[in-house]
Amino acid sequence: MSRAHVEHLPGSKQFTYAVGQMGASILINIVAIALVYFYLPPDSAGLPELITTVTFLGVLNALVLIAASGRFLDAITDPWVANLSDRSQHPKGRRIPFMKWGAVPAAAFLVLMFTPPFIEVSGWNIVWLVVVQAAFYVSLTFYLTPFYALTPDMGHTPDQRLNLATWTSITYALGIVVAGLTPVIAAIFEDALGLSPLRGFQAAIVVLAVLALVLMEVPVLTIDERRYSAGSPSETAVIGAVRAAFGNRDFRNFVFADFAYFTGLTIAQTGLLFYVTVLLEREEELVATLLAVLVLVSFVFYPAVNLLAKRLGKKPLMIGAFLWMAIVFLGVLWLGSLSIDAVAQAYGLILLLAVPVAFLGVLPFATLSDIAEFDARTSGESREGIFVAARTFMQKAGQTTGVLLFAILTTFGRDVGDDLGIRLSGVAGCALCVMAALLLTRYRAHVVETHSSVAETV
Repeated sequence: MSRAHVEHLPGSKQFTYAVGQMGASILINIVAIALVYFYLPPDSAGLPELITTVTFLGVLNALVLIAASGRFLDAITDPWVANLSDRSQHPKGRRIPFMKWGAVPAAAFLVLMFTPPFIEVSGWNIVWLVVVQAAFYVSLTFYLTPFYALTPDMGHTPDQRLNLATWTSITYALGIVVAGLTPVIAAIFEDALGLSPLRGFQAAIVVLAVLALVLMEVPVLTIDERRYSAGSPSETAVIGAVRAAFGNRDFRNFVFADFAYFTGLTIAQTGLLFYVTVLLEREEELVATLLAVLVLVSFVFYPAVNLLAKRLGKKPLMIGAFLWMAIVFLGVLWLGSLSIDAVAQAYGLILLLAVPVAFLGVLPFATLSDIAEFDARTSGESREGIFVAARTFMQKAGQTTGVLLFAILTTFGRDVGDDLGIRLSGVAGCALCVMAALLLTRYRAHVVETHSSVAETV
């Protein structure tokens, strides 16, 4: 089917497409929110300790190293799965068949991550977690990489791709909220069925994994990819496809800016607990409330992001968001030393952070979709999946770099009264966001967006 005759994705299908992101977000954020709590619980949780608490280099425990390795493995498998998807000649489309079969094992392996073989500290629990986590991330890659590639496949104009990116950003945020209900659901099972804290937690994981699976299958069951996508199978092998992606100058400028941003964002996420407990000297429970506020406030800004991007363009808004976030990072230097109430300082920082997080939650993926579509039209070959995978690789490399960089900085001081390393993390985050803004100035938005629209359906 030619690009000029492909059908446009109706609003109802845009919504059902985005619902799949909510399911994947639930799985991803259960791991982010609950994995450390489950395996290395506080004494008050009533959960058994399952792996050793021994640290390496004073800051890296076994769970941090396992999580970093899982993220790195996920990044390595992304280009391979993307290339399989790009080159697929399946009669039902290049993306949907992968999503159909990736969702089930991803949900199953999430449940297995929270069902270790021994209910006590054991090296076998570490082995179990390494293997099952690897299988989880590979399975999730089979779903998410083709899923993200559908945005440039089915979004035939910059505005359509922006709408899809906005919808998926909203459903991703909703997934965070649902994943955050894990301990609440666990408590309900404990009270209603008399389960132990461990079994109640595991029951909550099963319920949310099933819900996530159902949501992930919604776009599979409701979207006929062949009607809305004109992409044709690529003939380029994985190494050549990756080279071609990084050979695109606009993609290089975009993706290295994205790397700097995610490194800085991860520093903020990793440091939040330290900012609250060390710099502000408040209880760690405040962190959960701050994260909820961050998600909900950024959620409110999504419609404005969509409207402003259509009027002003994505590039200037992203550059402005990077610079805004850089200023917010500098605020870490003064946390706890101001005459303002400590809790008010925490909420002030989070509210200021929510604005750039909203813009950068929507616009980068829409920009990536523009670049992938521009490349397809200029090269004559549809490699949307490999662009998604290459960006994901750099994104996850940035997340891993952020964790390690924060850990290194803590060696300069991470305790009350000896907090230089924690404050320096704000300087590092500021520098990274400024770097991202400078790199993005070299992105040729006027060229990419002008030539990345598909003609209206005839």
